[in-house]
Amino acid sequence: MYEALLTDEMKPWRDLLLVHKFAVEEIKTKLQVLDEEFRNIHDYNPIEHIRYRVKKPNSIMEKLDRLGFEPTIENARMHIFDIAGVRIICSFTEDIYRVVELLKSQDDIDVVLIKDYIKNPKSNGYKSLHLHVDLPVYLSSGMVKTRIEIQIRTIAMDFWASLEHKIYYKYRNKAPESITNQLRVCASMISTLDERMWAIKKEISTLNETEELTLDENVISAINISNSQNDN
Repeated sequence: MYEALLTDEMKPWRDLLLVHKFAVEEIKTKLQVLDEEFRNIHDYNPIEHIRYRVKKPNSIMEKLDRLGFEPTIENARMHIFDIAGVRIICSFTEDIYRVVELLKSQDDIDVVLIKDYIKNPKSNGYKSLHLHVDLPVYLSSGMVKTRIEIQIRTIAMDFWASLEHKIYYKYRNKAPESITNQLRVCASMISTLDERMWAIKKEISTLNETEELTLDENVISAINISNSQNDN
């Protein structure tokens, strides 16, 4: 594959992919900083794990064909916004929106589009939050703003989406209606699971806060008793 990209005919594709590879490296650094900060400084990390990828030329051309466009570099730049992709997996739905706010607070990340398939799931039950962001890539020839698609999901959402993709890939998007219906049921179960796990987390947090408050009150009481004894 790499040798094929070295030909004169494929050079424009190589250059396009290289810029997107650099963009992935840029966002990768930013996310790794956030991830390490939360792991070492804060009590809780909203990020479970992160995956990165850059589409191959044949994949880009196939998508252009599906969209009804000629498979050219110009059309790839104008119509394909997920050449570079990042997937962030979180524990809970609330973490997804927290990560979005963290990304929006970065001065050099321009959020162009938000597709919220969590609040508005697709008809098949798919849930995820998609961001299209522009960020600068600095080359010897100057700065190039490059588009990246960021998908943010819970572990449960990612599990469902992964299996759904494998099923539909096998059937080439022509799965029997019975399977489609079962996938919708499973998507509903996944949503219920996310909601219940979040409720458990909130309950545990409340219990911890109560225990800390009780501990603080006991410490204050002990201090007051000690001061009273010293006064006597």
